[in-house]
Amino acid sequence: MSAYASGDPKTQVMRQIQQEAAMQNAKMLVEKLNEHCFERCVPKPSTSLSKGEETCFSNCLQKYMTAWNTVSQQYITAIQKNSSSSQF
Repeated sequence: MSAYASGDPKTQVMRQIQQEAAMQNAKMLVEKLNEHCFERCVPKPSTSLSKGEETCFSNCLQKYMTAWNTVSQQYITAIQKNSSSSQF
């Protein structure tokens, strides 16, 4: 049985802290993406976005999210490998 499956209060607190940190990291990522893509795609802000600015912004966000998902998946895979190899 893994440490995460136990009802140990210390493990539960650690899990909660990890989840909160992950949420904070995700929020920071979204803020940075919005900031970067907005600066890149909207050179002269006005009351609304042009169709070209909307497309640019959407494409920019999509690229970053795809990259972030790829990196995250590789990171999770590496953690799982280390976790399983350290159990033996």
